[in-house]
Amino acid sequence: MSIRPIKRLSKAKPTVEGAGVHLRRAFGFGNTSEFDPFLLLDDFRNDRPEDYLPGFPWHPHRGIETITYVLAGTVEHRDSIGNMGTIAAGDVQWMTAGSGIMHQEMPKGDPDGRMHGFQLWANLPAALKMTAPRYQDVKAVDIPIATDDDGTQARVVCGSFWGITGPVDEVAIEPIYLDVSIPPGKRKTLPVETTRSAFAYVFVGAGKFCNASRPLEVPTEGVGWSDTTPPAQAENRSLVPWSPSSPRRRPFP
Repeated sequence: MSIRPIKRLSKAKPTVEGAGVHLRRAFGFGNTSEFDPFLLLDDFRNDRPEDYLPGFPWHPHRGIETITYVLAGTVEHRDSIGNMGTIAAGDVQWMTAGSGIMHQEMPKGDPDGRMHGFQLWANLPAALKMTAPRYQDVKAVDIPIATDDDGTQARVVCGSFWGITGPVDEVAIEPIYLDVSIPPGKRKTLPVETTRSAFAYVFVGAGKFCNASRPLEVPTEGVGWSDTTPPAQAENRSLVPWSPSSPRRRPFP
């Protein structure tokens, strides 16, 4: 078994989006070719209500898919074709914008004032950019968890991993989307097909991604708008989206 080399290490950058939501952007709106077909990943984590309650009022999407994953608080959603609902902690909404849709997303904190979630954008193939808009709303209880012998857990949102298939299906780009939690002090090797690209976003604890040369330390981002030191007992937890399998793609870890 060979170990995939790490191509690049980067840190999420603070930015403001919507009507004044303070968040951190892992990547997006630049050269995203290394992440193809993914276009953007935002981490909207905050414990200051004034920094997230303005929300993301009505705005359009077309030709892409947006994947919203909430860990704390809720996001109230409404669109131009009459859909509405609430994405709660642990839930996922996979929206295919297709030919075009207007929607708004308004975050609400939990009883302690905390809000945390992610939004990932994925490009649609040219032939499907004008497809009809649709949603896949998945509740937390319906997302299966794969557990290894050493205690490593992976919530499988989309795709198949360790013999478990996630609830989101019929996605054009056929990605794998995981929320991986590794116990403190453990070393873990995750299988990635050589025809796939992959990236990991560490959001709890800290980790080292080892390759053929040297380990790369990856500290987590702070919980609030200002960086804070994560608790020593925190596990290493990462979002791990993988690109479609394609012989034309150059593997990217």
